[in-house]
Amino acid sequence: MRRASLALTLIAPAALAAEMPIRGVTLSSAGIAQIERAGEVAANQPVVFRAPLGDVDDLLRSLMILDPAGRVEGLSLPARDLLNEAFRGLPLRPADFENRTSLLNALRGQEVEAAGARGRIATAAETDAGLHVSLIGPCGLLSVLLKSGDEVTLTDPALAARVARAAEALAAARSDDERRIEIRLRSDRARQVAVIYIAGAPLWKPSYRLMAPSLGATGGQARLMGWAVVENASGSDWEGVRISLVSDDAAAFHQPIFQPITVPRPELPVRVTEAIRVTPDTGAQPMVAAAAPMMAPPPAPAPAPRAAMRTEAAPAPLAVNVAAEAAAGRVAFTLEQPVTIRSGETANLPFLDLNLPAERLWWVQDLAAAHPLQALRFRNTSNHVLPDGLITVYGGPDVPNFLGDAELRALSPGDQRLIAFARDRDLRLSSQNSNREEITRSAPRRGFISIEAKNIEETAIAIDPRGANGLMVIDLPRRPGATPRFPVAAEGEFGLRHETRLEAQPKTVRLSFERDQRRDVSLWDQALGDPALLQSAQFDLEASFRRLPGAPGSVERLQEILARTGADVPGRDILASTITALQQIRVLLDSARLAAREARSADQALLRARQAVEDRTGGEQQTARQRLNAASREAEAKGAASSRAFEAWQRAVVALLQQGG
Repeated sequence: MRRASLALTLIAPAALAAEMPIRGVTLSSAGIAQIERAGEVAANQPVVFRAPLGDVDDLLRSLMILDPAGRVEGLSLPARDLLNEAFRGLPLRPADFENRTSLLNALRGQEVEAAGARGRIATAAETDAGLHVSLIGPCGLLSVLLKSGDEVTLTDPALAARVARAAEALAAARSDDERRIEIRLRSDRARQVAVIYIAGAPLWKPSYRLMAPSLGATGGQARLMGWAVVENASGSDWEGVRISLVSDDAAAFHQPIFQPITVPRPELPVRVTEAIRVTPDTGAQPMVAAAAPMMAPPPAPAPAPRAAMRTEAAPAPLAVNVAAEAAAGRVAFTLEQPVTIRSGETANLPFLDLNLPAERLWWVQDLAAAHPLQALRFRNTSNHVLPDGLITVYGGPDVPNFLGDAELRALSPGDQRLIAFARDRDLRLSSQNSNREEITRSAPRRGFISIEAKNIEETAIAIDPRGANGLMVIDLPRRPGATPRFPVAAEGEFGLRHETRLEAQPKTVRLSFERDQRRDVSLWDQALGDPALLQSAQFDLEASFRRLPGAPGSVERLQEILARTGADVPGRDILASTITALQQIRVLLDSARLAAREARSADQALLRARQAVEDRTGGEQQTARQRLNAASREAEAKGAASSRAFEAWQRAVVALLQQGG
């Protein structure tokens, strides 16, 4: 049985223009792609193409239109929230488009023309005979039966156009991950138009194949072949597209410019007249006489009149024509032949084939390693920056043999790089570190000896090439404050680089750093005070013995320095004379200590003699007095001797400290 079809007459959209194809793609190492679309555009026709939803933000902020004869009027595209915007204010919902019955029932109350009748839709229902529609006309209810080919026409053209747009949005929403871009152009003739914009894109990833020369060969060359992994995630096929690969450090940002953003505003409450409160009257009551009349309260102030509210219209926005100029990043590589890559496909495209001067060598990065790395050094003689990438290294004169993988960091034109691809277990290494000091100068200062020296830090590397010839490169870390005493071939993040040539025989390479040092050897402890002002009666030599000039260690420390001081070192004779003076001071110090001990013993004997006189009587007391007199003379003599010995040591110390004053 035939079912009656419904043709709901709406305002039909204009015929869609053909989508402008992609002609060029520039992929950047910043994770973006410059898309170029180009083609012939007829007079007053728009440029139309589709773009992934995720690229719309970048497209809106970067779009450039190259039109030699036209004028740009603007760009339009469906909203981000396509369905909600299309159905806003309509009596329809997306589910109403499920069938014609639900669509007409959703339009109840709208005026239509159907089967020669005119009225507002009351109901619609499917029957075996066809679609039965009830209309409310000027004279009452009409019943219309629609068969195949009959039309229902909305008499409100604005509503019909909105329903048509809602139907179009519903169809577009089935592929909600992209948007149709329409650029309106005004021109009186056909011409070639190009559209350029920026979009996010997967990084293009370079990889290299390198044919290395033999170890020890001079004037060798390496063949470097570059391939780029390119992914088409643009949502459109690339048919015969010109591909350019850019390696740069361009700043790349993303801004949600396609996302509707509303600014929150503070809510101002509606001002209303204050409510009047009235206390109900409860009738008169007996009054209590007051002791004194009460003052009547002052009248309440009259409310101030409210200021009249003024509104001012905001200034209208100015229409300003802004000219912007953008410079693309430096293009490193442009493929000569157009490329075809379907949407979602990945391609590996050759972009480089160079012969570069190169040399096989050994490379030592870890001084503790037992074997060096096999490496290759080459120079970029092209006019391109070679971007970061993985290198697969092959060797062999005829059939390539895999030697290993290496990492290449960005290489500018004219620069050279070392890449390591394996470890050479035939060549053996061993290293040893040592540290020594070379005295360069000594000079007396008031109270100390100033020693200037060079600290030599040396790394000795024993190398057994086992009959092989070639160049070895050794990297050493920098040592802050130290100066290398070996030839430095290069400096960089690797530290300091030294090169040595191996000629089949074992060899020891000595790599030394020197560091200037200065230290002061104190001759007098300043915490003891001024030695010229010391008094023997108040200064305890025994308690301060270890801190005094001439004490154990003071002479020996300078003697050890003198033994490491060369005969031609400036100040060596003064250092020797200082040691001699300290040796003499040691003798005087020992004498002063001995004299001080004897004086203390004599003083103790004098105290005992005095006590004996007090403890005895008669003849024994007289004898004790004679002994007291003798002890007193002995104590006085020993005290004087101790003072003379202390002063002799003191004068020698003061004379020593005055050297270099």
